[in-house]
Amino acid sequence: MNNSPDPVEISRDPEFQNLARRKNSLSLLLSLLMFGVYFGFIALLAYMPDVLRARAGAATLGIPIGIGVIVFAWILTGIYVKWANGAYDAMVARVRGSRQ
Repeated sequence: MNNSPDPVEISRDPEFQNLARRKNSLSLLLSLLMFGVYFGFIALLAYMPDVLRARAGAATLGIPIGIGVIVFAWILTGIYVKWANGAYDAMVARVRGSRQ
């Protein structure tokens, strides 16, 4: 006997739909932000390389900007992990609790 919940029934649950909508919205927002920063850096490199060659102290400006892109990715990852460990986990627990 299989005690697994029916996936179709779960997908119709309003709480599950809200959970999926919120996760997708946050994922899309964070992805668009990352794409914007990354492709902005690539566009700067392709169309305005002199900006990245400019001196900023002992190094060129490209070094801190490149490091900034990496740090920005870490920050976005941290935002997602914080949300997933807080709001998302609580929402999943509510959906699971309503199914039992």
